[in-house]
Amino acid sequence: MIKFIKTIIYSSLFLNIIGAINAQSTNKLLIITTKEAYLKTVQEDGDKALVLIKKYVPSIKLDIKYATSQNIFYQKLYPKALAYVRLPVAKALAKVQEELKSKGLSLKIYDAYRPYSVTVQMFEMLPDTLYMGLPWTGSKHNKGIALDLTLVNLKTGKELKMPTPFDALVYASHPEFPLVSDEAKQNRELLKDVMKRHGFVVDPMEWWHFNYKSSTNFEILDLPFKTFE
Repeated sequence: MIKFIKTIIYSSLFLNIIGAINAQSTNKLLIITTKEAYLKTVQEDGDKALVLIKKYVPSIKLDIKYATSQNIFYQKLYPKALAYVRLPVAKALAKVQEELKSKGLSLKIYDAYRPYSVTVQMFEMLPDTLYMGLPWTGSKHNKGIALDLTLVNLKTGKELKMPTPFDALVYASHPEFPLVSDEAKQNRELLKDVMKRHGFVVDPMEWWHFNYKSSTNFEILDLPFKTFE
């Protein structure tokens, strides 16, 4: 009987998800898909330029998970291990890194700008409406204003202990989840505090995901990395 009830519940959840997808898929998103259209937005507003994080923060560490098969999808989704963000995001990250350096720490970037088509691909492989970017709304990663990251010790190069690994789709990943070790909680709060001071807001579901606050309307982009080289 319990097994039957669980089956009904899971089936209902699945149908709700599919219904939401069908309902939302009719909404038209403004997605920039050509270099010419992208350059036009940059000409109108220089802050919309996508830049390499490394150019503005040379000391930052990169571990671009989706440029390898060592991720929850077990496949390589990016051709190169590059991290692009909008210009003001890069400048804000430089300030974060400067503050962390005084503490003997550094940021390590897991992911930054993500083409919209990759978000769609991810959702097709893992149609989770809690943790995945939603194709019908687009992701802030698609806008170049979201980052997945953590902290590392500058001397050892090792990551600081956090509540979960990157991309762990569990409750402990939530940035306010209380049942974690004191060390992990302290490191998580340190990361949240320093990012907040420089204009970032932590995602309510993932301690590693931060969105840059801005009044600028950054468009969704579906352009490969080579567009910005």
